[in-house]
Amino acid sequence: MASHQRPSDLPPLPALTRAEGDVVDTYLEALDLMGRINPARGRDTYRSLRAAQGLVSKAVRLRDALTLMHERGENELHAATLERALRVLDGERRAGLVGPPPAPGARPEGDTG
Repeated sequence: MASHQRPSDLPPLPALTRAEGDVVDTYLEALDLMGRINPARGRDTYRSLRAAQGLVSKAVRLRDALTLMHERGENELHAATLERALRVLDGERRAGLVGPPPAPGARPEGDTG
Protein backbone atom coordinates (compact mmCIF):
# COMPACT_ATOMS: atom_id res chain seq x y z
CA MET A 1 0.00 0.00 0.00
CA ALA A 2 1.41 3.37 -0.97
CA SER A 3 1.82 5.91 1.76
CA HIS A 4 0.39 9.33 1.03
CA GLN A 5 1.88 12.33 2.75
CA ARG A 6 -0.23 15.20 3.92
CA PRO A 7 1.05 18.64 2.85
CA SER A 8 2.13 19.32 6.45
CA ASP A 9 4.30 16.17 6.33
CA LEU A 10 6.21 17.33 3.28
CA PRO A 11 9.52 19.13 3.62
CA PRO A 12 9.41 22.79 2.63
CA LEU A 13 10.35 23.77 -0.89
CA PRO A 14 13.90 25.08 -1.11
CA ALA A 15 14.37 28.76 -1.91
CA LEU A 16 14.31 29.22 -5.67
CA THR A 17 14.59 32.22 -7.93
CA ARG A 18 11.44 32.97 -9.91
CA ALA A 19 13.11 31.60 -13.06
CA GLU A 20 14.17 28.41 -11.22
CA GLY A 21 10.63 28.01 -9.97
CA ASP A 22 9.34 28.43 -13.52
CA VAL A 23 11.82 25.81 -14.76
CA VAL A 24 10.73 23.30 -12.11
CA ASP A 25 7.01 23.98 -12.53
CA THR A 26 7.08 23.88 -16.31
CA TYR A 27 9.31 20.81 -16.39
CA LEU A 28 6.82 18.96 -14.17
CA GLU A 29 3.88 20.16 -16.28
CA ALA A 30 5.67 18.85 -19.39
CA LEU A 31 6.29 15.52 -17.61
CA ASP A 32 2.58 15.28 -16.81
CA LEU A 33 1.76 15.84 -20.47
CA MET A 34 4.36 13.29 -21.58
CA GLY A 35 2.75 10.80 -19.21
CA ARG A 36 -0.61 11.40 -20.94
CA ILE A 37 1.02 11.00 -24.36
CA ASN A 38 2.79 7.75 -23.36
CA PRO A 39 1.39 5.14 -25.77
CA ALA A 40 1.96 2.35 -23.23
CA ARG A 41 -0.38 4.09 -20.80
CA GLY A 42 -2.73 5.87 -23.18
CA ARG A 43 -6.45 5.39 -23.39
CA ASP A 44 -7.34 7.21 -26.58
CA THR A 45 -5.79 9.28 -29.35
CA TYR A 46 -7.75 12.44 -28.56
CA ARG A 47 -6.38 12.63 -25.00
CA SER A 48 -2.86 12.06 -26.32
CA LEU A 49 -3.36 14.64 -29.07
CA ARG A 50 -4.53 17.28 -26.59
CA ALA A 51 -1.53 16.57 -24.35
CA ALA A 52 0.86 16.80 -27.33
CA GLN A 53 -0.65 20.15 -28.31
CA GLY A 54 -0.14 21.42 -24.75
CA LEU A 55 3.44 20.21 -24.73
CA VAL A 56 4.37 22.83 -27.32
CA SER A 57 3.47 25.73 -25.03
CA LYS A 58 5.25 24.08 -22.08
CA ALA A 59 8.41 23.74 -24.17
CA VAL A 60 8.25 27.45 -25.01
CA ARG A 61 7.75 28.38 -21.32
CA LEU A 62 10.64 26.14 -20.31
CA ARG A 63 12.88 27.65 -22.99
CA ASP A 64 11.93 31.16 -21.88
CA ALA A 65 12.68 30.44 -18.20
CA LEU A 66 16.07 28.95 -19.06
CA THR A 67 16.83 31.85 -21.42
CA LEU A 68 16.03 34.33 -18.66
CA MET A 69 18.31 32.50 -16.24
CA HIS A 70 21.13 32.47 -18.80
CA GLU A 71 20.68 36.16 -19.65
CA ARG A 72 20.83 37.05 -15.94
CA GLY A 73 24.13 35.23 -15.62
CA GLU A 74 22.63 32.23 -13.84
CA ASN A 75 24.85 29.84 -15.77
CA GLU A 76 24.65 26.91 -13.38
CA LEU A 77 21.72 24.75 -12.46
CA HIS A 78 21.94 24.01 -8.75
CA ALA A 79 21.08 20.34 -9.16
CA ALA A 80 20.81 19.44 -5.48
CA THR A 81 18.38 22.30 -4.79
CA LEU A 82 16.33 21.63 -7.90
CA GLU A 83 16.29 17.90 -7.10
CA ARG A 84 14.84 18.66 -3.64
CA ALA A 85 12.15 20.81 -5.24
CA LEU A 86 11.29 18.06 -7.74
CA ARG A 87 11.01 15.49 -4.96
CA VAL A 88 8.77 17.71 -2.82
CA LEU A 89 6.53 18.27 -5.86
CA ASP A 90 6.15 14.52 -6.55
CA GLY A 91 8.56 14.53 -9.48
CA GLU A 92 9.56 10.89 -9.08
CA ARG A 93 6.01 9.61 -9.49
CA ARG A 94 5.30 12.01 -12.32
CA ALA A 95 8.49 11.03 -14.18
CA GLY A 96 7.59 7.37 -13.71
CA LEU A 97 4.50 7.84 -15.87
CA VAL A 98 6.68 8.71 -18.86
CA GLY A 99 8.21 5.21 -19.06
CA PRO A 100 6.46 1.92 -19.70
CA PRO A 101 4.39 0.46 -16.87
CA PRO A 102 5.93 -2.38 -14.85
CA ALA A 103 5.79 -5.77 -16.51
CA PRO A 104 2.99 -8.03 -15.25
CA GLY A 105 4.16 -9.84 -12.13
CA ALA A 106 7.16 -7.54 -11.70
CA ARG A 107 8.01 -6.49 -8.16
CA PRO A 108 8.00 -2.80 -7.29
CA GLU A 109 11.44 -1.23 -7.31
CA GLY A 110 13.25 -1.87 -4.06
CA ASP A 111 11.01 -4.85 -3.15
CA THR A 112 13.29 -7.75 -2.22
CA GLY A 113 10.63 -10.25 -1.42
